[in-house]
Amino acid sequence: MPGRSVDIAIAQCRNRRYSFIICRFAPPPGGRVNRMSLLRYLHLDVFAATAGGGNHLGVVIGADAWTTTAMQRFARWTTLVETTFLLPPTDPRASYRVRIFTPHKEIPFAGHPSIGSAHAALETGLATPVDGLLWQECDAGVLPIRVEGHADRRELLLQSPGERVLLTGRDAHPLLAATLAGIECGTLPPALVDGGRRWWLAEMADEAGLRAWQPDHAAILALAQASDSMGLCAFARAAQGERQLVVRAFPAGVGIVEDPASGAANGLIAAYIADAEPDGPLARGYQVSQGREIGHDAQLIVRIDGDAIWVGGRSHIVIDGSLAWSP
Repeated sequence: MPGRSVDIAIAQCRNRRYSFIICRFAPPPGGRVNRMSLLRYLHLDVFAATAGGGNHLGVVIGADAWTTTAMQRFARWTTLVETTFLLPPTDPRASYRVRIFTPHKEIPFAGHPSIGSAHAALETGLATPVDGLLWQECDAGVLPIRVEGHADRRELLLQSPGERVLLTGRDAHPLLAATLAGIECGTLPPALVDGGRRWWLAEMADEAGLRAWQPDHAAILALAQASDSMGLCAFARAAQGERQLVVRAFPAGVGIVEDPASGAANGLIAAYIADAEPDGPLARGYQVSQGREIGHDAQLIVRIDGDAIWVGGRSHIVIDGSLAWSP
């Protein structure tokens, strides 16, 4: 009947730590939803060490006929950091194709949307790994994703695109010193690094200083705009454990104050460390803690195999439902 809500249910997710809601919303007054037009929509928690600790991701499945304008409109409506659309591949090498949108624009590549989308493709049967790998087609190319483990213990790791160090040093840009004012830098000099996304990276002297830091967000925004970058990603070596980093990312360039889990940025950090300290304790890989300062608890895995940088972790589907949306 028009105007009547239907099909609301609550169930337990397979990993037993999450609940998800499956729902279909009421049709508009005097109208009727065409059920054949409903699409599948997933909401994921990506890189979470604890329930709700990761980064949000919306995934739309079945929007093959949507235009770019329609996808951008929906991504703007979700207000999530990123929303992705899983599509059939156009490259014969690929397992599937993904398009990635922020609320403001489409982007060629990002870490947590890639990992979350791969998890969604596996869970919904849209893709099957071959020899332990998925191949993701995105605007940055066809990228491999390593699949390890099964079900709630599955870990996915994305091979990061190659990186280029563009500038180094605290005086590398006229606005950088003001952005880093009042902090003590660590072993490696600040650097502007490009690889799928462009970030300023800055190592801080210790974990406590990084976690307590109150950055000047206006200064980060000015630096991001002047250098056509995402913003600033700061990291420190963890006080406990030789192979652990703490990371905080401030992507002011895309309108985000602080990101709870940053796959692409962590790939750039790993490449920078591996190049600068090839014999150091982090040169083969490490774990990353991110997001606690903004109420999250993300855990990322970094593996460094020669020239290959792999960044990933676990994802969980929190909401699995139907999307009634007119493109």
